[in-house]
Amino acid sequence: MKVSQLTLLMIILLIIQAFSSFNFLVNTYAQTASDVYVGIDLSYGDVADAKALIDQVSSYTNLIVVGTTKITWYPDKVNETFNYAYNKGLSFISLPPNLPDYSSISINKSEWYEYAKNTWGTQLLGFYYLDEPGGRQVDSVKQYTGNVSRYADAASQFTEIVSHFMDNNIRSAYSYKAFTSDYALYWFDYKAGYDAIFTEFGWNYSRQLNIALCRGAAAVQNKDWGAMITWTYTAPPYIESGEELYNDLVLAYDNGAKYIVVFDGNEGWTQGILEQEHLEALQRFWNYVQNNPRKSNPVSDRAAYVLPNAYGYGFRGPQDHIWGIWEADTLSYNVSVSVSSLLDDYGEKLDIIYDDGLQPGNNYGYNQLIYWDSYSLTPPKISILSPENKTYSVSNVSLTCTINKPVTWIGYSLDDQAQITMIANITLTNLSNGLHNITVYAKDRFDTMGVSEAIHFSIDQPNINQPESFPTLPVLAASIAAVAVAGVGLVVYFKKRKH
Repeated sequence: MKVSQLTLLMIILLIIQAFSSFNFLVNTYAQTASDVYVGIDLSYGDVADAKALIDQVSSYTNLIVVGTTKITWYPDKVNETFNYAYNKGLSFISLPPNLPDYSSISINKSEWYEYAKNTWGTQLLGFYYLDEPGGRQVDSVKQYTGNVSRYADAASQFTEIVSHFMDNNIRSAYSYKAFTSDYALYWFDYKAGYDAIFTEFGWNYSRQLNIALCRGAAAVQNKDWGAMITWTYTAPPYIESGEELYNDLVLAYDNGAKYIVVFDGNEGWTQGILEQEHLEALQRFWNYVQNNPRKSNPVSDRAAYVLPNAYGYGFRGPQDHIWGIWEADTLSYNVSVSVSSLLDDYGEKLDIIYDDGLQPGNNYGYNQLIYWDSYSLTPPKISILSPENKTYSVSNVSLTCTINKPVTWIGYSLDDQAQITMIANITLTNLSNGLHNITVYAKDRFDTMGVSEAIHFSIDQPNINQPESFPTLPVLAASIAAVAVAGVGLVVYFKKRKH
């Protein structure tokens, strides 16, 4: 009997130990350094809604952003929600504790932050503050600048004012990270002190352009970046389809986003907008992350387009505002067209940065820096490597050339005859004895024609009477790139109207 009781006791102890170990792993899961945080921004409802959402998605997310004031303005509700997320192994970000003026509740912020640090540790990643400061500035919804006459003054005022707000509310005494999402002026958000910006995927605005702007600013300033998938429409269903959502999630992940968040809230902040298809897309993406290590796309493999210092252009078409104060200027069109061209050329390997203290000769880890005043829509530059200006003793001569940019068409003219299309370096065959000349032509995506220098050469093959020279035979792949034609159009975009 005693043996049986002892055996039973040992089994119970083993079960308790196993359960404790499991619970420890769950609670410390989000505290380990994570390659990517995937989650939902809850922007509606109360604690019960938060718990229901956490129960639903905690098996295929590791982050929740608590963006509803119905929780974050009340310390007891914040504590209850954070405890629930913590016990589910999630990391979390929220609005900072900020009680409304009419509230009868009081809070000692210093004591609460100390309690937070001791209770949740690093699972509380930081606080989401000042929604879309850059976008609001560009759209003049809420300007962070006063009367200014120069771009540099606007940049200075914007960064100083936003930084002041953050210091007073979340940074100076507590050292928590500051987050926000935005759709413009990422560079200056980081300059103001944000630790991570979520570029917004919404409407019909270019995802890759926003990635280039946000990721470039983060890379040069040594910060983190992420993406927030938000509204596509101003009315239900608000958000894109499940399949489109999945594609956006994968795009953010493959481009290196550290935080990937889906925005969940309707226009009145009364209910969520995610349907079953969206949750299934999120779960499918979670499986993708587990089974697909990030693609290798380090800074050293990317190029950076360098904008003028303090040029706070909105990038939503050639007529977008500058700092929400000035209309588009003479530079706006050239920048817009140049960025569109470079995105076609480099795709996910393009970042956009500013000439803000950059040192000459320093590429800041990039493979190439392309300065705004050195990149223009110039004709392709063609260099003929062969034939050379000399005499050949054979009747077959290779035609080899290089071109300094991607093109959509290449051709040549031999002895001033009609142009012949070529898709590769070729061999000119059966050339007759005597003098010859050859010129190569190429068009870029804007139909700008480039023309090479004419090469004059001779054929002197002894004792051979040859017929007229005949067209050519392709022999090897060209050392140039052919790409599809791409136009530049005005992209219509509206912000998501968050809190």
